[in-house]
Order: sequence, then C-alpha cells, then structure tokens
Amino acid sequence: MSAVPGATLDWAAKGTAAFEATVEWLTDSGLTRPSYLLGWSRAHVIAHVARNADALVNLLTWARTGVETPMYADAGQRAQEIEAGARQSADALRADLLTADARLAGELAGLPDACWSATVRTARGRAVPAFEVPWMRVREVWVHTVDLNVTTFDDVPREVCAALIDDVAAAFRTRRDSARVVLRSEDSDARVWSLGAPGGAEPVMVSGDLPSLAAYATGRPVPGPLHSRGPGSVPKLPAWL
Repeated sequence: MSAVPGATLDWAAKGTAAFEATVEWLTDSGLTRPSYLLGWSRAHVIAHVARNADALVNLLTWARTGVETPMYADAGQRAQEIEAGARQSADALRADLLTADARLAGELAGLPDACWSATVRTARGRAVPAFEVPWMRVREVWVHTVDLNVTTFDDVPREVCAALIDDVAAAFRTRRDSARVVLRSEDSDARVWSLGAPGGAEPVMVSGDLPSLAAYATGRPVPGPLHSRGPGSVPKLPAWL
C-alpha cells in the first residue's frame, strides 16, 4: 500500500459531506430522536463524529511532530465529551460538527507526504501508519450516516461498501466468537470474503448485493435481501467495532 493515501481521502471527504448534509436536513427536534445505536440519540452520534474528528487530528499531529498525541486521554474522557456535545443546542451542535470537520480536513490536506508513513496508535492500542487515518474517518462518517436512521447502505458508494467488508473480514479472520461465514457479492465482480476463525463447523454462505453485505457485516439495517446456503439461516455476527 502506498504511504500516501489516495482514494480514502476522497471517500472521507464525500462521506463527511454526506454526514453533514444529513445533519442539516434533520429538524432540531429530530436531533433528539433515537439513532440506530442503542442508548444514543442522533445528537450523540453527531457529537461522537465531531469528537472523532478531533481525535484523528491528534493522530495527524503525532505523525507530523513525532510527539505522542493519543486520540483520547482515556475512555472516560471520550464518553464525557460525547455526552456534553449531545446536550448542546441544535445550532451549537451543528456548528461544532462543521468546525471539527473543517479542522480535520485542513490537517489531512496539509500533512507532508513523508509523515504518512509515521507510526501512530489507535484508541484500541493498535500501532498503524498514519496513512490509515483517512480510512478510519471513512468508516466513521459513512457508517454513522446510516446510524442517523435517515439513509441506508444503498446510499454508500459501492467501492466503500467493498472496502468496509474487507475491513470486517480482516478483523474477524481469527475471531472465535464469530460464526464461520462466507460472504459472496452478487454484483458484477462476484467477490468472496471469509469471516470467522478456520476450522470447526461448515461455514454458511451468505450472498447479496454489496450494500446489503456491508450492512450485515457491520451490524446495520440490511437494505436488500440476503440469501443463505449451508447449515442454518443467516447467522448473527458479533460487534465489529
């Protein structure tokens, strides 16, 4: 993989625009309604996306300066900032999101090419090169746009859907808590992904279009039909992130 991100920067920009447009479309009272995420209102999702932008700015600062700058001080700080953000007025919350998004966009655009290969650490403690930061934002903005309960994965670009399934498959490759599942795309490229640790029971083949497979893999509402072949019906997957 190139040390300078290409497509992911574009996907992140388009996903940010889609998220912001959805937030702008919602009424003030609509911001307080439940999101798809249990226990979170739409305002919580918006506050989380804003604070994630700040956290990724921290990683880019780390890459640029070499000074360790964690995404969050700790899990408690992250939760408190999301809760505080969700309690803002509708206008303040929208402005907060736009300001945080603009700050991150500026850092992404201004990072010197040599810094993309610097090693930083995610909130889960995983050491990654800085060129993964744009992809981390792609996941946040596109998936959480769906979590606002206005759009579906049918509105997510097909190439982003495929990349999300790649991410889930890599994360689930050795997970013993995941059923063994083979995902097969019914789109023109007919791609196949394997989920779950090898061995044990025969895998279930689950097929559908890319948006439906991406929604299923990430634990979101599936917009189209899924078809299973093998032992049992379409299994429930564990949480991805």
